[in-house]
Amino acid sequence: MTSDTSPSLASALAAGTVVLDGGMSNQLESVGHELSDELWSARLLAERPEAVTQAHLAYFRAGADVAITASYQATFEGFARRGIGHDEAARLLALSVDLAREAARRVGDEGVDRPLWVAASVGPYGAMLADGSEYRGRYGLSVAELERFHRPRMEVLAAAAPDVLALETVPDADEGAALLRAVRGLGVPAWLSYTVDGRHTRAGQPLEEAFALAADVDEVIAVGVNCCAPEDVEPAVRIAARVTGKPVVVYPNSGEAWDAEARAWTGRTSFGADRVKTWRDAGAKLVGGCCRVGPEAIASIRRALGTG
Repeated sequence: MTSDTSPSLASALAAGTVVLDGGMSNQLESVGHELSDELWSARLLAERPEAVTQAHLAYFRAGADVAITASYQATFEGFARRGIGHDEAARLLALSVDLAREAARRVGDEGVDRPLWVAASVGPYGAMLADGSEYRGRYGLSVAELERFHRPRMEVLAAAAPDVLALETVPDADEGAALLRAVRGLGVPAWLSYTVDGRHTRAGQPLEEAFALAADVDEVIAVGVNCCAPEDVEPAVRIAARVTGKPVVVYPNSGEAWDAEARAWTGRTSFGADRVKTWRDAGAKLVGGCCRVGPEAIASIRRALGTG
């Protein structure tokens, strides 16, 4: 488990492939938790924190090396709409890191002795809006305005001492630029992960341009894609590796499509562990799943990669 003597995530990525967890929301829903509100899984930070710990445990037990916290949709603005003040919101953001740490401690007590890491999720501006705009981008805000939105939450998460900040599901290169500005000086490494449509961000920018923003940012230890179709991963991995020279992170959805109006998943899964070797060969070093990818799939990824 994580300890002062464990290697950093960056050094682990330099040495081999690391397994990420899967979707937090689908794991919570699979055991009966209702998440159909604007706060999504972040609501359980306040109401059922032990449920969040149990979700992390399920992924660690399945073979994940990295837990992504339940803070994707946790923002000061979103909590305020539910009557939760600034100080309590800050406590809940920090709690998201503590719950993942607690899961790592418990699974260590169960006999798991591999290094485990905690990634504090920083979702996009559109996640706070809870209207599906994280799959479109182009919010009408400047880079400076987006930086002002993200920085306070990132400061709180960084102070909770995660191993890495997961700047994830970013639909727009402008928001990527804002997050890269906000992460400077926080003292915590980060990965930057776009949600994509083919070889472009969801907002339509070429991935070469979007990934290039992170190439010279020392805080960024990996770049890549998440919350996208499995079919879009391999081309994006090759572009990310070529443009930045950094390790690549990938954690796509199951292949089903999210209907924002109906708030439901449609279509069939196309995610399979057979794909992950191709992703690794293309340059992926941090591999897992996002929406609708559960513990069984994470276990199959670990087997496919031969990491245990």
